[in-house]
Amino acid sequence: MDVLKELESYEEYLKIKPLEWDPERKVFRWLDTRLIPFEEVYRETSDYRRVASAIKSMEIRGAPAIGVAAAFGMALAAYHEKSRSLSDLLDTLATAKSTLASTRPTAYNLFWALERVWERARRTAEDKSDPDEVRAAVEEEALNIYVEDIRNNIAIGRLGSKLLDDNTTVLTHCNTGALATAGFGTALGIVRYAYYEGKNIRVITTETRPLLQGARLNVWELKKEGIPVTLITDGMVGLALKRRMADIVLVGADRIILTGHTANKIGTYMVALAAKDNSVPFYVAAPTSTIQAEWDPSKIVIEERDPNEVRMVMGKYLITMPDVEVYNPSFDVTPPELITGIITEKGIARPPYKESLPRLLDLSTTT
Repeated sequence: MDVLKELESYEEYLKIKPLEWDPERKVFRWLDTRLIPFEEVYRETSDYRRVASAIKSMEIRGAPAIGVAAAFGMALAAYHEKSRSLSDLLDTLATAKSTLASTRPTAYNLFWALERVWERARRTAEDKSDPDEVRAAVEEEALNIYVEDIRNNIAIGRLGSKLLDDNTTVLTHCNTGALATAGFGTALGIVRYAYYEGKNIRVITTETRPLLQGARLNVWELKKEGIPVTLITDGMVGLALKRRMADIVLVGADRIILTGHTANKIGTYMVALAAKDNSVPFYVAAPTSTIQAEWDPSKIVIEERDPNEVRMVMGKYLITMPDVEVYNPSFDVTPPELITGIITEKGIARPPYKESLPRLLDLSTTT
C-alpha cells in the first residue's frame, strides 16, 4: 500500500511508537500507557472488543490515538469475525462501530474515525460484491487515518514552532505527545518540533490529577527526548504564571466546536483562567479531526469516570475514606474568550472562532 510507503518517510519523527498495525497478521499493537513510566509493555490483539476495552480503561488514551485505535478496531472486526457474506460483514462492522463508539463519549476523533471507516465500507459494498474487497478497503482507510494523524501532527508542530522563540518555556497540562496520538503529538509535538529545530525549549508540566498523565507520561516522553522538564502540581499553575515562569501555555483538545469552546482534560479551564489573568498566551493544538461541526457548547458530553480514580492513586493507594462521595468528570470546557489561538494542520485559527474555524473546515459560517 502507498500509505505504508508514506509512513516510512516519517520514521525520523517516530521516536516513540504507541500504536502499530501488522499488515501481514492483521493484528493491532499498542503501548499500555497505564504502566508508563515504570514499565514499557506492548499489548496486541486480533479482537476489536479488546481494543474497545483498551480505550475504555485508558491503556490507549488521547483523542487522536483513540480515533486511530478505533479505526484499527474496525479493521480487526472485518478480518477476524468470520463474516462470510457481504451483508454479514456489514452487520459485523456496524456492531463493532457501536461497541467502539460506546467507550469514551467526549473524544470527537473517536466518532469521526468510526464514521469515516464505516462510510468507506458502505461505499465499497455498493460497488463490489466481494467481502474481501470491503475488508481491504476498511484496512486501507484505517491505515490512512493512522498516517494522516502523523502527517497532521508534524504539520501542527511545524506551524506551532513558529510561536516559540529560542529559550521559551512552555507550560502544558495533560499529555499531548506521542502517547496521545499515532506517534508525534499535538501540543507536545510543537515542543518536539521546536527542539528538533535546535531551539532551547523548556517545559513545565502539571501532574494532571487524577490519573497523572503529566507526571507519568509527559515526564517520560520529555526525558526520553532530552527536553528539560519541570513538574508541578495542578494547583501551582497560578503561582507559576504569576511569577512569569512560563512564556506560553500549550494544551491539546478532545473536542472543539465551531464557537471555539474546547473540551480538554479536567483542569484545563483553570489553567486558561490563570493564563488570562496573567496575560500569558494560551493556545490549543489539535488536528481538524477534533473539530465538530456543532455550534452549541451545551451539547458537549463530559465523561464521568470511576470515583476510585480520585479516592486512590493509580488504583493502588487509598488517599481518603473509601466511602467518600466523589465527583470525577474527566474533562472541562474552556470558553473561546480565554483561547489565544487554535493550532491545526491547516493553520492557526484566531478569534472570532465562529468565522475562523468554519473557514478551516471549508464550512459556511451560518449559525
